[in-house]
Amino acid sequence: MEDGEIIALLDARTEQAIDALGEKYGALARRVAMNILHSEPDAEECVNDALLAAWNTIPPQRPEHLGAYMCRLARNRAAARYRANTAQKRDGRYDAALDELAECVPGPEDPASLAEARELAAAVNAFLDTLNYTDRFLFLRRYWYGDSLAETAAMARLSPHRASVRLSRVRTKLKQYLKKEGMIP
Repeated sequence: MEDGEIIALLDARTEQAIDALGEKYGALARRVAMNILHSEPDAEECVNDALLAAWNTIPPQRPEHLGAYMCRLARNRAAARYRANTAQKRDGRYDAALDELAECVPGPEDPASLAEARELAAAVNAFLDTLNYTDRFLFLRRYWYGDSLAETAAMARLSPHRASVRLSRVRTKLKQYLKKEGMIP
C-alpha cells in the first residue's frame, strides 16, 4: 500500500491504517528501536507506541515521508525508554554513538532552549545537504538509526577503520560548520 493510501486511511480513522502502517514500516521502526535498546520486548513496545502516536497525530500532521515519520516516532520512544532504563546505571551501547557527537553538537540545557534545538536541527540538516552520499549515509546510519560502526561500515562496503575515519572527518566538518553558523562557541 502506498503512503498516500495509508494517510487517507488514517484520515478516515480506519483501523486498517494501523495494520497497513505496521506492515509497511513496522520492521524498519523495530530495527531503529532495537539499535538503541537491544531488547526485543522494549523495541516491540516502542513500535506499538509509535503506531499509536501516528494514529493520534495523523491528522492533523501530514508527513511528507511516512517512513521517516515512523522512524522518528520509534526513535524518540526508544530514546526515552533507553534513558529510563539506564537512569541509574551507565550503559555504553548507545552512549558510544552519542558521545562521538557530543563534542560538536551541544545538548539542550533546559526546556527554554527548545527553540535553539530546532535551529540546531535545521543547521545540522543544512550541513548534511553539503555532504556526499557516502558520508551522509554513514552519518545517518550511525547517529540517527544507531547502527554499530561495524554494521554501518558493512552497509557502506567500507572497512570499519575507513568508516571510522570518514565519520571523524564528518564530525570535524560539522563542528566547523556549526561554529561558522554561530550555533556553538
